[in-house]
Amino acid sequence: MKKNLALKSVLLLICLAFTTVINAQTEENRWNIGLHAGFSQLNGGIGNDFYKGNISLNDLNYLGGISLSRYLTSHIDVSLTGTKGRVGYNGPNGTFNSGITSLLADFRFNLLGAKSFVSPYIFIGGGAILFDKNLAISSKTVDIIAPDGGVGINLSFSPYVILNIQEAYLYSNNNKRDGILASSNDAYLFHTIGLTFNSGKKRDSDNDGVSDSRDNCSNTPVGVVVDKLGCPIDKDKDGIPDYLDACPYDSGSAATKGCPDKDGDGIADKDDRCPNVFGTAAFKGCPDTDRDGIADIDDRCPFVAGTKELNGCPDKDGDGVVDIDDLCPNTKKGYKVDAGGCPFDNDKDGIVNEEDRCPNQAGPASLKGCPDSDGDGVPDIEDRCPTIKGTLANQGCPEITRESIKRITQIGSKVFFENNSDKLKVASLVQLDELSSILIKYETANLIIEGYTDSNGDDKRNMELSQKRTESVKKYLIGKGIMESRLTATGFGKEKPIADNKTSIGRAKNRRVELRTSY
Repeated sequence: MKKNLALKSVLLLICLAFTTVINAQTEENRWNIGLHAGFSQLNGGIGNDFYKGNISLNDLNYLGGISLSRYLTSHIDVSLTGTKGRVGYNGPNGTFNSGITSLLADFRFNLLGAKSFVSPYIFIGGGAILFDKNLAISSKTVDIIAPDGGVGINLSFSPYVILNIQEAYLYSNNNKRDGILASSNDAYLFHTIGLTFNSGKKRDSDNDGVSDSRDNCSNTPVGVVVDKLGCPIDKDKDGIPDYLDACPYDSGSAATKGCPDKDGDGIADKDDRCPNVFGTAAFKGCPDTDRDGIADIDDRCPFVAGTKELNGCPDKDGDGVVDIDDLCPNTKKGYKVDAGGCPFDNDKDGIVNEEDRCPNQAGPASLKGCPDSDGDGVPDIEDRCPTIKGTLANQGCPEITRESIKRITQIGSKVFFENNSDKLKVASLVQLDELSSILIKYETANLIIEGYTDSNGDDKRNMELSQKRTESVKKYLIGKGIMESRLTATGFGKEKPIADNKTSIGRAKNRRVELRTSY
């Protein structure tokens, strides 16, 4: 009796230490412990109550147990289950009921693997059942179970808590545990439900919070956010994890760091100034069709090479106005131009300022753009008589008639001075008044006044006297309105005699004033 009590105690302790059910056990969570409850059914000599539906709750033989299991592979576990409760049956052949303590060792085969949320399995193994010592039917209190097996399902609430539902079939080596010999050995059904708990050292090589057993990306860099399978988050599902993806919400390629590239030029749309046109990195994704170093998007003339200063356009004549805006594309170098690229023509005479001698007065091309008011062929800027038609030789002024020239010569011969003086005689004034009128009429003509003496007297004195006499004539004419610049007075003394100074008549002729015109 003591021996049976000791064996029963050992079996109970073993039952408390082991279990048969696990779920989601992995290389990290290798151990699982569980608590179970249920009821038993008997098929023996006294009768068979397997799957009978008319048994009342009062007739049920309740069970309770504890399990411990060990992970071997993703599909195979090994387990020990200790159960304590009762077995029995009330039938026409009699009544049998006994307290039991069982210990079973099994291999379990997970049909879908250890990581499935719903994990059905089958198992097989063997063990022993210890019956109450006060049974009088048999002197042996322990039956061998060979084999036991069954089916079950695990529902994972978390990686650590699992709901277990199981049915175990136990085939005994005893044929008359209930006191009646049957055609086959006694057998039992254990129907149980319970909660099991995984435990073990969690391995997380990349420290991403997902154990290696569930981690499909075991080399994730430190600090990267991962999904439940341990892989870096990839929101846009382009195969590039967000921590490497410059555009985590837009699908792209590795070449553009996960960003879209509509034109396929290798430059992400977010960095591409021309996202719809194939371009180059040098121009931030834009093309340069004319290869002038200016991207088409910035180039006013994308198909003709130009300069940066002119926004990519050429300027053939170099006047600062690009050819596409230049109405005069062949302007000579250095000419100032207007906004249309044409040289300025202030007077609108068809002659540009740089070639127009009179840029602010309209004139013909023959006179280089200058007007000729009197039509004498001498432009006004050169015409000393711009309102009177003249000749080119006379700078646009009319020539003095032969009669006027003759008259001036005659007037010169009638200009007389007081004896040995530069004072004009009264009779000479009338002559000089007429001379003034002629000079006013021919206002561009200059007058040369020359004075001479005879040979009597000191040469120096004669020179001074002749000069003073010409100055007297000049002064008188200025007083009549003749510009001083038109008058040249020169005394020659006794030089250039026109008669013999040895006679009084000759000396008288040598004392003279000569007048002549010039232009």
